[in-house]
Amino acid sequence: MTNEPPIGTAEILDGIRAWVETESHTADIDGVNALMARVAADYVALDAHAERIPGRDGFAGHLLVRSPWGNGPGILVLSHLDTVHPKGTLARQPFRVDGDIAYGPGIYDMKGGAHLAFYAFRHLVRQGRRTTLPITHLYVSDEEVGSPTSRALIEGQARNAKYVLVTEPAREGGKIVTARKGSARFVVTATGRPAHSGARHEDGRSAIAEMARQILRLEALTDYDRGVTVNVGLVAGGTGVNVVPEACSAEVDVRLPSLALADEMVATVLGLEPFDRDVTVEVT
Repeated sequence: MTNEPPIGTAEILDGIRAWVETESHTADIDGVNALMARVAADYVALDAHAERIPGRDGFAGHLLVRSPWGNGPGILVLSHLDTVHPKGTLARQPFRVDGDIAYGPGIYDMKGGAHLAFYAFRHLVRQGRRTTLPITHLYVSDEEVGSPTSRALIEGQARNAKYVLVTEPAREGGKIVTARKGSARFVVTATGRPAHSGARHEDGRSAIAEMARQILRLEALTDYDRGVTVNVGLVAGGTGVNVVPEACSAEVDVRLPSLALADEMVATVLGLEPFDRDVTVEVT
């Protein structure tokens, strides 16, 4: 063990910068895995046990780190290393420091917090100190899309922990987050009747026109007073500009503050009926 140098922003910022500059959009499997490897190597250098968990179903792998001390239920630190920023964002929005604020894709959500947890662990090791409870740090690769491959891993580790600390960012003004909304994802598909847009327009039934009305219906379900937000984030449809579109799909994200509202909103969205009875609407 070596004596701990004074904690300074320069060393912390250098570490955060290195993580930010390793781009890790959820869909960029190589990028996320590269950052996982970097973090694993940083922990191994501190004599921690680092276990790489292989990715699956089109997602990168996860990383489970354990302190070299302690047994039994301890402290689980939970972080994600994937971001919402597509590969190449860094070229347009490079890491920079302006006064007392650092900027960069994914720095707020959540590479800054994830690295601070690592730095706290490194600080303990440098001082030759050990916590009373063992520390486990779980880094996942798919949080930004709902944790489809990490949920079971998270739940399993949480059941074996005495405390769980999540390194997601605070709210405006530094408010501590003590609860998170639930989310529901839907795919809405409209199927109409194709026809030539000029010669046989009257025979067609537009799936896009139907979806446009459904989108307005869905967006109108947003209720800020009740804490419910509905966002139609992806839309695709049609086959050609001169064809009445037969098909259109939309992906919908709903955020919900309670199970009661979740039941209500899920039933509402699953129960969508078409405006045009010649068009079918399906929701999954």
